[in-house]
Amino acid sequence: MPSGLRGRFAIGTTLLQAARELGVGLESSCGGHGRCGRCQVLPVIGEFAKHDIRSLPDHLSPRSATEGAHSETLLPPGRRLGCSARILGDLVIDIPADSQIRPQRILKSALPGVGRPDPAIKRFHLRLPPPDPQRPASALGRLQQALERDTGQRVPGCSLGLLQQLQPAVAAGAGSVSVALYCPDGGPPELLAVWPGTRARLYGLAVDLGSTTLAAHVLDLTSGEVLATSTAMNPQIRFGEDLMSRISYVMMNPGGDREMTRVVREALNELAREAAAEAGVAPEEVLEVGIVCNPVMHHLLLGIDPTPLGSAPFELATGQALSLRALDLELRLHPQARVFVLPCLAGHIGADTAGMILAQRPDLAEEITLLVDLGTNAEIVLGDRRRLLAASSPTGPAFEGAQISCGQRAAPGAVERVRIDPGTLEPRFKVVGCDLWSDDPGFPAATAATGVTGICGSGIIELIAELFLAGVIDANGVIVAAMARRSPRLVRDGRTWAYVLHDTRGQGRATRAAAEEAPRSPWIDADPEGREGRILRLTQNDVRAIQLAKAALYAGIRLLMMRLGVERVERIALAGAFGSHIDVKYAMLLGLIPDCDLAAVQAVGNAAGSGACIALLERKQRGRIERILRRVERIETATEAHFQEQFVAAMALPHGRDPFPELARVVALPARPAAADAGRGRRAYPGRRLRSSRGVMPNRSR
Repeated sequence: MPSGLRGRFAIGTTLLQAARELGVGLESSCGGHGRCGRCQVLPVIGEFAKHDIRSLPDHLSPRSATEGAHSETLLPPGRRLGCSARILGDLVIDIPADSQIRPQRILKSALPGVGRPDPAIKRFHLRLPPPDPQRPASALGRLQQALERDTGQRVPGCSLGLLQQLQPAVAAGAGSVSVALYCPDGGPPELLAVWPGTRARLYGLAVDLGSTTLAAHVLDLTSGEVLATSTAMNPQIRFGEDLMSRISYVMMNPGGDREMTRVVREALNELAREAAAEAGVAPEEVLEVGIVCNPVMHHLLLGIDPTPLGSAPFELATGQALSLRALDLELRLHPQARVFVLPCLAGHIGADTAGMILAQRPDLAEEITLLVDLGTNAEIVLGDRRRLLAASSPTGPAFEGAQISCGQRAAPGAVERVRIDPGTLEPRFKVVGCDLWSDDPGFPAATAATGVTGICGSGIIELIAELFLAGVIDANGVIVAAMARRSPRLVRDGRTWAYVLHDTRGQGRATRAAAEEAPRSPWIDADPEGREGRILRLTQNDVRAIQLAKAALYAGIRLLMMRLGVERVERIALAGAFGSHIDVKYAMLLGLIPDCDLAAVQAVGNAAGSGACIALLERKQRGRIERILRRVERIETATEAHFQEQFVAAMALPHGRDPFPELARVVALPARPAAADAGRGRRAYPGRRLRSSRGVMPNRSR
């Protein structure tokens, strides 16, 4: 973790060697001799049902003398050196951010787009009246007098920590001070900070706490400018790639929720430190934090047991907006800093959905608008100014490369764009970190440092869609065996077939013999001669994983359309890092989203993070989003009677029943599956019960 790559290795293999064979960028500048201390890894102990792994302490060799020679400052407790620690059994290993050679690409910029800021934190410059021996008054009393005289604000008192700073600040400024007041909309003001002289700026931090990625934005609360952004992978990934896996981890590992709370709070502190450093300010200058997150992350951040969210009725501890002290969440910011957490709608519809609504305002739209925040759990909002509905769909982590045999998250070397020649079935592709296509002359040299390591979500979407257009995959999602006569890239994979995208063990073009000799497991193995080559191929199980994920999403959208009584949408906004990077044509071709004029489908970036920025910069928006959410109709897909019917129909490419006339104007769509296949899922998927990423449909509690 967090790349999600896995492999099989001989007992006694070092973790550094395993990382190299998998293409994981683990730092090591001393050649693996234990001197540099940069190849630090973190073994994660526990039961991981999602991976079918028991990761135990004795599955790793004891600490070596080389590791013992490093101080706790250089090698913190719990960490191991990848060059010394040897594999003795099944393991889950986390690569900390400071040990990664090639950090993952995370697209989570926020564009709040607000007018004149009106934050809850207000700055005032005051001239205190001088001390009068005839009418003695305390420093706090003089400050209160000046505040009421100049601003009309009456502040009853202040905290002990602020009281300790008050007289030195007044003396240093010769009676001239700047103060920060916390003025929630409709609530009494509270004194947060005092500085000598004039203070020009106040700072806030907007946080998007996603299940996979984290993003923090430092804002100037006076001007509304986003000064810096810092992103990172959520360290909780090592406990489970999707939310239900993390709940399962808590159920199977007592104290697991406390550990996940600890690591995510530490990650937020590190993000705040990095973003503040980029903005040229100290974390202690941050006076307020705005947070959006899904319900499970909401509970884990607050230190609340998330297990009630794992089964019906999916009850939240609270869905209300929260105003907290940063110290309550162990955030190392200004001692008096406040935290505002946007409200949640329901057990699987969180504050990130509230942030997306606040940023996009579908409640003001005249046209039927669909908002989709794509992630391990997709949030969906549908409606217009007259009526709004919301739901979540259990898409799982397949769109991010997990559950795919050669899948990985977006990092340098990951395939992100694919085109297939319909005549020869030969591919060309682009990888993250390189602007060249694979058939360009300079591609091998340009990718020599990273190699071609796997396929990320956007690459998987385009690969399946291109193979569908080329006739290699039929409308039922089956890789067509007859196409093997046309190209050696179609190879046997047990009783099914696979398509070879890239063979790094060959000379650019895979041969059927080489591909069929490759192991059929989903793991990537080094070749017998010890080189780091591997074969990247799309298997039938990979196609099924994407079908399950996209069908869950489309079924959720279709349920909202049925409830709203509409057959088409007029505008679609794709939010989130993944939604911002996929080609909307391929998303529609695969059936992730319903038919719509492609010109009306747009990526809107990190809408949830933008909502957090808006809540920080405009205090009145906090009450507004609570009022909007009260009129949003919440649909629980797990208990909807029609979910399974919609899910089965949505398994077909792009759909078993729904027409796609707008898409057909742009793309020549292949033939649909037979009605019986699309409607019942029997002949298309013989002998299998269809499953969503949260269990047998539609019971999410499974």
